[in-house]
Amino acid sequence: MTERGWKTVWITGASSGIGQELAKLMDGAADHVVISARSVNKLEALSERSRAIASFPLDVTDTEAVSDCVKTIEVTAGPIDLAVLNAGAWALMDAQHLELEAVRTGIEVNYMGVMNAIDALIPPMIERRRGHIAIVASVAGYRGLPRSIAYGPTKAALNNLAEILRLELEPHGITISVINPGFVDTPMTQNNPFPMPSIVSAEEAAKQILEGLKRRRFEIAFPRGFIMVMKLMQLMPLGLYFWLVRKIVMRGKT
Repeated sequence: MTERGWKTVWITGASSGIGQELAKLMDGAADHVVISARSVNKLEALSERSRAIASFPLDVTDTEAVSDCVKTIEVTAGPIDLAVLNAGAWALMDAQHLELEAVRTGIEVNYMGVMNAIDALIPPMIERRRGHIAIVASVAGYRGLPRSIAYGPTKAALNNLAEILRLELEPHGITISVINPGFVDTPMTQNNPFPMPSIVSAEEAAKQILEGLKRRRFEIAFPRGFIMVMKLMQLMPLGLYFWLVRKIVMRGKT
């Protein structure tokens, strides 16, 4: 048992990026680390190099499969103490070049994938009166940003969802965290055709997340300077916000 009481940790979207790096750190911080994603080979490769990591391949958009996965984990590894819901999909586009299938994928993976996991996790956690659910959202959910039409709204929904869950599940002994990273160097962001200020490595992101989870913070957001700018933009009046984004972010675009 660790200092935070994590015996069994479940991480989705763990085949690369933040999820993979967090699993590596958790390998020494929990008795059992269960990793899920669709990439079977990547999961197995990580599991084979680890001490306590077990691979459970999963498509988070499959409601029944997610339910079965949670039940299997709890039978084989024990009750899930911490679930980090990290699976995500990213597509860069604007309203003039809308691709509904990509939008639908974003909703199914980013939002419904989390909801499928929550649906399976909540009943046993309520029964035990303990558990910690961490939802990986993004600063892209703070306000509407250009070219994020298939991504930002799903992350805004996750921030809203986390607030609801915090209010409703805290009386049942369940801790809720929402993770809002800025730009992180992962396979999902490596082809972005625009500057990514204050970008951090996936390893650094995982360290920040683990520290926040240990402290049971509600919001885990980083890097600090970039987050302060984004939170300031949240407070701006609409007129000022639209003017600033058009001037800085959309400059030269029509």
